[in-house]
Amino acid sequence: MVEIKLAELMAALSIATDLGMGQPINYALCSSVLAVRLGEKLKLSDADLHDVYYYALLRYIGCNAETPELAAIVGDEITLRQEHATVDDAHINEIVAMVSRTVRRSYADSPPLNLVAQIARGLLALPQIRSMFNAHCEVAQVLGRHMGFGEGVIRALGQLYERWDGRGMPKGLKGDDVALPVLIVTLAQDAITFTRLGGVDSAVAVARERSRSVYAPRLVECLCAHASELLSGLDEELSWDAAIALEPGIQPYLDDPGFDTACTAIADFIDVKSPSTLGHSRGVADLAAEAARLSGLPAADVTALYRAALLHDVGRVSVSARLWEKETEFTEREWEQVRMHPYYTERILARPKSLARLGALAGLHHERVDGSGYYRGATAAMLSPSARILAAADAYHRRTEPRPHRPAETPEAAAEYLRREMRSGRLDTEAVNTVLAAAGHRVSEKRREMVGGLSEREVEVLRLVARGQSMKQIAAALTISEKTVDNHIQHIYEKIGVSTRAAAALFAVEQNLLEQK
Repeated sequence: MVEIKLAELMAALSIATDLGMGQPINYALCSSVLAVRLGEKLKLSDADLHDVYYYALLRYIGCNAETPELAAIVGDEITLRQEHATVDDAHINEIVAMVSRTVRRSYADSPPLNLVAQIARGLLALPQIRSMFNAHCEVAQVLGRHMGFGEGVIRALGQLYERWDGRGMPKGLKGDDVALPVLIVTLAQDAITFTRLGGVDSAVAVARERSRSVYAPRLVECLCAHASELLSGLDEELSWDAAIALEPGIQPYLDDPGFDTACTAIADFIDVKSPSTLGHSRGVADLAAEAARLSGLPAADVTALYRAALLHDVGRVSVSARLWEKETEFTEREWEQVRMHPYYTERILARPKSLARLGALAGLHHERVDGSGYYRGATAAMLSPSARILAAADAYHRRTEPRPHRPAETPEAAAEYLRREMRSGRLDTEAVNTVLAAAGHRVSEKRREMVGGLSEREVEVLRLVARGQSMKQIAAALTISEKTVDNHIQHIYEKIGVSTRAAAALFAVEQNLLEQK
C-alpha cells in the first residue's frame, strides 16, 4: 500500500510547475506557506485555508496548455513566464517590453532583420497570447477535478490571472467576484518574487503600489502590517516537512486507487505540453506493466513500474516547447538541455521517500545497458529488470507516435527498431522481447522464461551464490561492486521466497539454473 499524503504529491507536482514557469524550485511551496500565514491573520476558516493552500500549490497546473503555440510566437515560453512574474500586465508598455526581451533572448543568434520581424510578430500576437490563458484555466480545472479537489479549488483554478480592478484574465472579474484564494495567492506569490529580488521592503512597496489594482486593499493592509513576520524564513531554504505540516485541517493520505488516479492526472499534465505526446505516458505505463507481468515480476514491482512509467516524463516541463517542437537536429547546447530532463524527473519526485523510490526508477527511462544512455550513463549492472523494461517500453511507444521531425512509425517498424537496439547491445534482450510480446508482436527470437521473476543478471548471481562464491568473488567475476552484488542477492531472496544460501541453491537446482544456457 502506498504511504503518501495528498499534500506531498501536490507539493512534488508544484516543483514541476515551478520549472515550467521559470521560477526557483519551491516557489509554489513558499507561496503556499505565505498564503496560509496571511489567511490565518485574516482568521479564515480551515475550509478556506485548505482551498488557499492547495490553490497555491496547483495554480499553474495548466501551464503546459498551448505551449507550442506560445513558443512559436515568442521563442522560449519559460523565459516569458519568468519575466511575467514581475510585470503588471494591465500596463501595455510593460507587456511590450517583456515580449521584446523574450524574443531577443530566444533568437539572439538570428540575423538582425529576422530578429526585428520576430519581435514584430510577437507584438502583433499579443491578443492571441492573452487568449491562451483561457486554455490554461480550462486545463487546470480538468486536472484539478481528476485529482478530486472540491469546487473551491476548482473555481479558483479557473481565475488564474484575475485582478481586483477587473482588468485581469480570463473573464475580467472584479472585486469580491474574484475567488478569495486567487486574491490571496496572487499577492503571496508576488510578495515571494519581490522579496527574493529586493527584500521585504521591495515586496511591501510593490504591494502598496498595486493595491486597488492587482490586489485587494484589505489583503495589502494585512501583509504590510505584518510583513516581517509573514515573510520570515521564506527567502531561505524552505523546510519541506514544515511546509507539508502547514496543510490546514485533516491531512489525508492517498489510498492506492487515489494515488493511481492522481498519477494519471499528472501524466496528462506532462503530455499536454505537446500535441505529439498526448497519451504517451499512459501508453508507456500500460505497455511496461503488461511486459512486467509477462516477465513474471512480483505484483509489487509491476505496480511500482506502472506508476513510475506514468510519471517518467515529468521532467520534460523543464525544457521549452520550442525545443520539443523543433523539426531539425538539436544543437549541442540544446541537446544538453534535453538530456537533463530525466534528472529533473528525479528531482521533482525526490520527496517523500515513498515517491523518491518511483522517481529513481522513472529517471532511468533513457538509460541503456551498454552505458550509452542519459543522464547518468548507467550500465547493465545498475539497471534493474524494471528499469530495462521501462526503457524498452518508452522507446517502442515513442516510435509509434508522431514527432515534429518525423511521422509516427508503424508498430512493425517500431518493433524492428527495438530489435536493432537489442542486437546492438543498447536495450536488454529479455526486456525487448517482453515489451514486444506485450505490444502484440510475435517474438521470433528464443526467449527463456524469467523463472521467479529473476532477470538474467540475477540468475548469474544466483548461480554463483549456489556454488558457494563470496560477495567479493561474485563482484570480481561479474565486474560489479560488492554493494551491487548484495542488492542483487536481497532481491533474489525476496523474489524466490527464501532467506538462506542453502535454500537459494536448492531453488537453483530445482529450476535447472545451474547450467549456462
